[in-house]
Amino acid sequence: MENLTIKQFKAMLKSGAANLANHQKEVDALNVFPVPDGDTGTNMSMTFTAGYKEADRCYSEAICDVAKALSKGLLMGARGNSGVITSQIFRGFFMYIDGREEITPKEMAEAFENGARVAYKAIMKPVEGTILTVIREASWYANHDMESHPEYDFVQYMEMLVRFAKESVDRTPELLPVLKEVGVVDSGGTGLLYILEGFLSALKGEEIEFSAGNNDNDNSVLALDVDNEEFGYCTEFIVRLNENSIKSFNEDHFRAKMAELGESLVVVRDDDLVKVHVHTLTPGDALNTAQRYGEFIKLKIENMSEQHSSIMASNKETPKERKKFGIITVAMGSGLTSLFKEFGADIVISGGQTMNPSTEDFVAKIKELEHCDHIFIFPNNGNIILAANQAKDILSDVDVTVIETRSIPEGLSAISMFNHEDDKEDAIDNCKEIIANVFSSSVTYAIKDTSFDGIEVKKGDYIAMAGKSIIASDENRLNAIKKLLDKLMENEEAELLTLIAGEDSNEEEVEELVAYVENNSDLEVTVVKGDQPVYCYLLGLE
Repeated sequence: MENLTIKQFKAMLKSGAANLANHQKEVDALNVFPVPDGDTGTNMSMTFTAGYKEADRCYSEAICDVAKALSKGLLMGARGNSGVITSQIFRGFFMYIDGREEITPKEMAEAFENGARVAYKAIMKPVEGTILTVIREASWYANHDMESHPEYDFVQYMEMLVRFAKESVDRTPELLPVLKEVGVVDSGGTGLLYILEGFLSALKGEEIEFSAGNNDNDNSVLALDVDNEEFGYCTEFIVRLNENSIKSFNEDHFRAKMAELGESLVVVRDDDLVKVHVHTLTPGDALNTAQRYGEFIKLKIENMSEQHSSIMASNKETPKERKKFGIITVAMGSGLTSLFKEFGADIVISGGQTMNPSTEDFVAKIKELEHCDHIFIFPNNGNIILAANQAKDILSDVDVTVIETRSIPEGLSAISMFNHEDDKEDAIDNCKEIIANVFSSSVTYAIKDTSFDGIEVKKGDYIAMAGKSIIASDENRLNAIKKLLDKLMENEEAELLTLIAGEDSNEEEVEELVAYVENNSDLEVTVVKGDQPVYCYLLGLE
């Protein structure tokens, strides 16, 4: 095998995408924190599938053109930090082979090593023990061995690359202590390993196919545009499982069925409740499928096509007035969406901990604010910042500033105090100053048994986190929250506590928590009904 054919290259990409998609849940589970927001596998899978689809649509006979299409698809479809880094790896791969109609095994080796270099340059503060380490070590060692074995073909090269990547993944806990503490390897590095293993299988003539529920058709959960709310029906419901279904309910099987009906799928099970969000053209089919397992306790269906038509008609009738600032933010939950808009956000992208927007999502929303002189993006999540910045770089002719908010409380504080009369630089400085004075905490539930920061966590417990530290794990939610509040109330300089209640909170519990704070501190308490999923409470201390 002297040169790689287009057919072989596309088979590699499909096999890599399928292998990662088939192991997506396993990669998600490699989460340092035992919380239900591990989404590295999901982000990387959606990113790489977007790249594969773009490459598959390229009909050029030059391999550089297919690699360019792959790079473009990855760039626009990148979600989360792992997805952005993956896009940069293959951007570097394309940059090396640009102009080549064919490539040799040695040129592929050089291309992967260049991918590692480009990915490192794209990250301001690279962290070792991550996907960056895996691509750097694996590509260097494999390329070095190619110099000693110039006779190696593509299969032999890829066997080396996979072997070195596996060894690098196994070493990640030694480089990143937090991985060693909780007994996992790096999730991003593992995702990359699955992609490379898929490449190798295809080169051997054993192409991996998408398993049921992970196929790559346009209605798959892996569809590119998670935030596409223009067509079909936004269908949300909660089903309480009946007695027969509680034990027999298979979440993977259910998710696969729902994925066949639409896109933007989110399925979360909490004891006897199953929560579903899906964009579908046939909401009746989704409801009929779910009703087999129990009874609906909450149901909402919105016609996105009608909303889109109304918005488009409105836009045609009324030209948008020129304005100084445009604000884009990210949030999940009807309460938070309404509050951000009330505080002045022009666009709230649906997403957050469990559904990271892609680079393309940000690009599309930025273009909607072409009537604004300066555009500010508030990602409100550390795993979304890279995608926002990548969108900014793509639209280099637009004045975009990414304010690196890493939590919802930071975003709310910054936007609520945003002065639209400020100069751009003053607005940036003020946002940074406000964010620096916000300390964010959260309460959610544990998805696995583990030990972290000396605290034993049991699956199903409620866990309270102050920043990135686990403060308490308790089977009683109220107890867990009060332990967190005790820790927060130790800060004698703080003046304000914002309590953002999730969709599972109740008025009686909130009132008890407010009373607890007021009786034990001088903090002023503000309650916000955020309706966010997964996190019972988000807290901001200022």
